[in-house]
Amino acid sequence: MLICMTRVLCRVLLYLLPFTFFLVTAQPASADVTGFIGSSSTPSNRLAKGLAVGTGLLIVGFEFEYAHTNEDLSKEAPSLRTFMFNGLLQTPVPIGGMQFYGTMGGGVFRETLNDMSETNLGINVGGGVKMKLVGPLRLRLDYRVHTLHGSPLYSNPKRFYAGINLKF
Repeated sequence: MLICMTRVLCRVLLYLLPFTFFLVTAQPASADVTGFIGSSSTPSNRLAKGLAVGTGLLIVGFEFEYAHTNEDLSKEAPSLRTFMFNGLLQTPVPIGGMQFYGTMGGGVFRETLNDMSETNLGINVGGGVKMKLVGPLRLRLDYRVHTLHGSPLYSNPKRFYAGINLKF
């Protein structure tokens, strides 16, 4: 009977110990919002703008991002709207006031040129840095490569942006 109780107690401790460690050492979650403006270089340089809203723990984060790239009829460059949900791996603490991250995600896109359009699924991969400015404000620099499924005119558009990030 004593051996049985000891085994049960050992199992309970085995499961509770990591959970207790996590609760004691867990960092509070943080959130941020970024308004950005940049350029998409596929097939020509065009204005890209958007908004990202994210949350994160120590090294893992998640964000939703909306971006819109303008159409340029003279260069037959389509407009592109993306709605992406991304996971981020980031440095746990800023290094010299900079927090580096890599990101990967997926979602929906809509590409339009004149009266032609394509709506389908897409994925993206990229990375960047959030640099401390003053208080909760940071400068965010980001580069993304998209892979658009279906029949888009350009299946691998690339985008670079700079934005103001507010951490709260």
